[in-house]
Amino acid sequence: MKIKHLSVLSAAAVALLSLSGAAQAGGLCSNATLKGPYGFSAQGEVLGLLDGTTLHAFTTPSILNDVAIVTFDGSGRFTRTDFGNMNGVPKGGQTAFNPNQSGTYKVNADCTGTMQITYNGGPVAAGVVLDLEMVVADDGTLVKAIIATETVPSAGPTADGTTCSSNCQLGVQVTFEGKKVLVYGFR
Repeated sequence: MKIKHLSVLSAAAVALLSLSGAAQAGGLCSNATLKGPYGFSAQGEVLGLLDGTTLHAFTTPSILNDVAIVTFDGSGRFTRTDFGNMNGVPKGGQTAFNPNQSGTYKVNADCTGTMQITYNGGPVAAGVVLDLEMVVADDGTLVKAIIATETVPSAGPTADGTTCSSNCQLGVQVTFEGKKVLVYGFR
């Protein structure tokens, strides 16, 4: 009787190890790794206008602080609502959280990825687009990211007099950190 139980347990262990290897061969992460609400914070500076790889600095950088809830669908899309300050003043005159945001994301098998946040109106002008590079960690409960590019409808002038009237690229130094919202201990 003991031998029969041991062989069943051995077979189960071999099956689990085989499945574990198959899962690792397919990668650690995917879009499905991010599903549900994540609380994000962002801090950094808006430095100036980008012209290719040349930064035309603003006379004074703008300091950014922001909090947001991002709800991932597990399939590559999300919604976002945020509240932020620029130089200690609410962005765009915000008086409440701005839910007019959405986006797409891609999580690679190695747990790196990208996000694109689009503002669809509200206190922040429609057409602001943030492209982020991100890393997913801690079993999918932590997301760390930086803004790679920020496009705004118009901007300027900079210290050297540079202006931009449409689809302007900003030079930014902004980091994001998001943590999965756990409700009553469930993920």
